[in-house]
Amino acid sequence: MEKLVIIPTYNEKENIEAIIAAVINLQEQYHILIIDDNSPDGTAGIVKSLFATYPGQLFLEERMGKQGLGTAYIHGFKWAIQKGYRFIFEMDADFSHNPNDLERLYNACKNGAGVAVGSRYVKGGAVENWPANRIALSKGASLYTRIITWMPIKDPTAGFVCYKAEVLEAINFDNISFIGYAFQIEMKFAAWKLGFKITEVPITFKDRKLGASKMNKGIIKEGVLGVLSYAGKAFLKTTAKNYPTPIIITL
Repeated sequence: MEKLVIIPTYNEKENIEAIIAAVINLQEQYHILIIDDNSPDGTAGIVKSLFATYPGQLFLEERMGKQGLGTAYIHGFKWAIQKGYRFIFEMDADFSHNPNDLERLYNACKNGAGVAVGSRYVKGGAVENWPANRIALSKGASLYTRIITWMPIKDPTAGFVCYKAEVLEAINFDNISFIGYAFQIEMKFAAWKLGFKITEVPITFKDRKLGASKMNKGIIKEGVLGVLSYAGKAFLKTTAKNYPTPIIITL
């Protein structure tokens, strides 16, 4: 057991069977853990129907209701650590993240990075099928985050990530407080403050074709206000215990 892809879901019946097949058909021995928040559209039922097709490779954790992206990933991280996986991936169900890029993230971590970020905003990265206002909002959020936190990651809100198990084991999940896109910033910030090497790997992010976006005003507000809290000394002390010099590189 080496590589686990965690995919949180809420109403992803249009995408879930295809994304599972796309990852497992890479034939790179990826296991998949679906964290489903009681999707009313029957997403979990579809996953269960695939257990016989992918024995020992596909797993499902069902939660009682919609509890947010951050808590879903933390649930998955704890599950992965308990099961002994060495490389743990975050990935969306809607094909905005290309499964073919998983191996590039894996290789970055295998070759020395503690965290590999699938980045839209380093050289070679791109965004497709987004309106100009959403691209501007995303790039503005990335710049805002770097200014406030001094964290030199060009795509801090990215949700396509590979972590080595030792990075997740070093982070105090009890002090990860955000549940929306600010969660992605908070996790990278914690890893950075703990001194782990972070590599940004260029990817092309494609907007979903099927299903509904989970973006809303509450998530945006959490991101704006949440980043401000990262500048506080109390946050720095409770999220990470040691502050070796961080290493940030881009590929």
